[in-house]
Amino acid sequence: MSIELEKIYQSDKYEDEIYQSWEQGGFFNPDNLNLPDTAPTYTIILPPPNITDKLHLGHAAMLAIQDLFIRFHRMNGYRALWLPGTDHAAIATQTAVEKKLKREQGLTRHQLGRDKFLTEVNTFVTTTQATIIHQTKKMGASLDWSRLAFTLDEPRQEAVKEMFCRMYEAGLLYRGERVVNWCPRCASTLADDEVEHKEQSAKLYTFKYSPDCPIAISTTRPETKLGDTAIAVNPSDERYQSYIGQSFEINFCGRALTLKVIADRQVASDFGTGALGVTPAHSMTDWIMAENNNLPIIKVINEAGQMHQGLGEFSGLSALEARERIVAILSETGLMISEEDISNNLSVCYRCDTPIEPLPSKQWFVAVDKAVKELSGKSLKQAALEVVTQGEIKFVPERFNKRYSDWMENLRDWCVSRQIWFGHRLPVYYHTNTPRSSTTPLERGINCTDPIVSRESLTHCPDCNEELIQDSDTLDTWFSSGMWTFSTLGWPASAHVSSGEARPTKTGDLARFHPTQVLETGYELITLWVSRMIMMSLFAVGEVPFETVYLHGMILDKQGKKMSKSKGNGIDPLEVSAKFGTDAVRLSLLIGTTPGNDSRISEERIEAERNFVNKLWNIARYIIESTKSNPPTGGTNSKTDTKIDTDNLTLADVWILTKLDQVIITVTEAIKRYDYSQAGDCLKEFTWNDVADWYLEATKFQTGTETNKVLTLLLENILKLWHPFIPFVTEHIWRTINPGKNLIITAWPQPLNLTTATAEQFEQVKNIITAIRTGRSENGVEPAKKLDAVIYAGAMTQWLNENLLLLQKLKTGLGDLSIVESGQKPDDAISLLVGDCEIYLLGAVDKTKERQRLTKELANLSAQIASLELRLGNEDFVAKAPEVLITKQREQLSEAKNSLAKVTEALELMA
Repeated sequence: MSIELEKIYQSDKYEDEIYQSWEQGGFFNPDNLNLPDTAPTYTIILPPPNITDKLHLGHAAMLAIQDLFIRFHRMNGYRALWLPGTDHAAIATQTAVEKKLKREQGLTRHQLGRDKFLTEVNTFVTTTQATIIHQTKKMGASLDWSRLAFTLDEPRQEAVKEMFCRMYEAGLLYRGERVVNWCPRCASTLADDEVEHKEQSAKLYTFKYSPDCPIAISTTRPETKLGDTAIAVNPSDERYQSYIGQSFEINFCGRALTLKVIADRQVASDFGTGALGVTPAHSMTDWIMAENNNLPIIKVINEAGQMHQGLGEFSGLSALEARERIVAILSETGLMISEEDISNNLSVCYRCDTPIEPLPSKQWFVAVDKAVKELSGKSLKQAALEVVTQGEIKFVPERFNKRYSDWMENLRDWCVSRQIWFGHRLPVYYHTNTPRSSTTPLERGINCTDPIVSRESLTHCPDCNEELIQDSDTLDTWFSSGMWTFSTLGWPASAHVSSGEARPTKTGDLARFHPTQVLETGYELITLWVSRMIMMSLFAVGEVPFETVYLHGMILDKQGKKMSKSKGNGIDPLEVSAKFGTDAVRLSLLIGTTPGNDSRISEERIEAERNFVNKLWNIARYIIESTKSNPPTGGTNSKTDTKIDTDNLTLADVWILTKLDQVIITVTEAIKRYDYSQAGDCLKEFTWNDVADWYLEATKFQTGTETNKVLTLLLENILKLWHPFIPFVTEHIWRTINPGKNLIITAWPQPLNLTTATAEQFEQVKNIITAIRTGRSENGVEPAKKLDAVIYAGAMTQWLNENLLLLQKLKTGLGDLSIVESGQKPDDAISLLVGDCEIYLLGAVDKTKERQRLTKELANLSAQIASLELRLGNEDFVAKAPEVLITKQREQLSEAKNSLAKVTEALELMA
């Protein structure tokens, strides 16, 4: 059967067919690969992309990185599982559907009603989910689609309900009232890490509440002062010490206030007047002050961002309108002292950019500081901090340990209830005659005034048979996402807690694949997601969810700006995949990036990687064509593998096999330490430079009896090494040379251990050839002009003569070449030095240019000698450096001095 590749690689012709064959072959499911029971596991749970929109280039980078890890470990004999899924993204999805509903039907969700609205959402979800799965497959992601999960599917609903109930029973979930982050646009609470901060220009107002109030305050939000119950000062501020503990009855803009002067060390004496109005209902900091000082709480802004009723002329105004009116009154009455322009951070919703209103609300919270027996007497916060500080979980790069620790140390109770319809509905029920607005935190347990938390759907109270209603709120999206590693592997059915056991007994997928090996995600998700996953896994499963957190940076445009639709600088990964091929897109996202750092991408960069893919294709075509007339029997992928006779290798054969060993080791170790960019750079240098530019060129003029075997072995190993990076082109070439075989499940290459001392000789040949090419170029010798040459090679004379043809033919432009041990320097020759070899190019010397070249070389050698002598003269360096390094540098110094003497002599002769 004829084996050949088309002249040009057409990615669109092969990619879909190859992916379908992988999927249909069951290669993505580790259960199908007949691995031994002793095979180690390697698991990645795909961070579920939100179903609100199609994938962007950041998602493509995530898929490329994780697919590289999975393919590498699959080829290394691991039971490699990459489990796919999508995220219902509660607030984001509901917002997207609400906008669509308003745009297309002119309706709000309230006009449509909960059931009909959720039907609209589910239709939207079905469509977008299918789109995302299609896009993911187009990127070549080798995910086990038989285990596809969705954060809101039935198994996840059961898992979330079970987790809620267990945390409630453990005392980690409670319902109470406190200041929360409220988004008036989304009409829902937000967790602290769902609040973003944008720098803005603002006014700092300094004023007195009333003429009879002795203390002036400074604030950026005068409208909230209608709810003030105290004035806070620093206890060490001498200006206000006599007032601490006093109360003042004042009239502020027509509203009677009682203000108690309290001391708090958090107050900055150098900010404004050094005195702050305390508004407990609209500031978390002030809420804590109120608790510490037993202050009343007065709510003046409602959930719509408007002023409450009962506030006179301000009632019904927006917060901004009320601010403008209060500023006007203070100015008119002479109470305004100053208005100063400042910059400050505005808190906004991470989904819709609406300014956040801190306000008190009765919500459900996770108690992060409560010690529980499920965590061996530790709190969620304490346990989650310890697994990182003790090294059970490692961050890559390591500097993100601090960001995680700082966040966790300052973590407050997590508000998990959301006032939206789409999401996991709280498994909480209330008696129809029990008001839900009680301000007293509710204790656990079931009686006829408390909420009932139940795993089962309830319509009537199990105690009094009174009719029940289910809480209309849903859970924070991060609650279900926080369970992602173990809920996708069968929890809770696959985890059984026996009496007296500290941890549950795991079965099935949970036992085989948890904890996972790596979570690969963006650094911005440390607080939103990573911290929650660690806490929830420790509580539910008694172990960490992953061993390593690999954090990638953002993908920026070529100017270093964030990609966005509004800027028009975004790149659609599917569009560029269609244009340049998926392999090229993947390679552009993998090479040149480092963990935790942002990276730039452009179509030009993707096109450059497409050129490399084509180069690999052409290398394969050349090798296939070269070995076609005399193919090695058996092939390296067959059971009758033909061994290479090392006694009959050419110099180039030995050199490339030695290089191959080095590359296999370097690439393997780099991927293991998550340095896939270095692995790719190493592979590219080897493929393009060592293989294409040197070895393949050498085989055109120097072939041995084993060269075809070496070529075949070389191609197959290159394809294996490149497969995790560029799976489509490598798979197609592999199947061409190994019909019926699949590269995706082929074993990762191992070092061949064919290294011999003669590999260094080819490096010498390369250096001589490079020197000749450089000498011709620097002296302006026309490329087509043939030059005779003589080489005084000393001890290298014999084996250089054996490889004389390489020196003549590998683009050196040499005619007659004589290699002898030594001799006199010819007149009018271009003089070159490579180690102990003296090279003379005859008949083309330009004395001026040659003198300039030798002078430059003399300066370089002098600088090298000075540097080496300085280092070797450093007693501390010599005492601490490895002996092999010291020996090597002494040899380099000796060679440099010999070369300096020869260059000096050449310059003197020219003079």
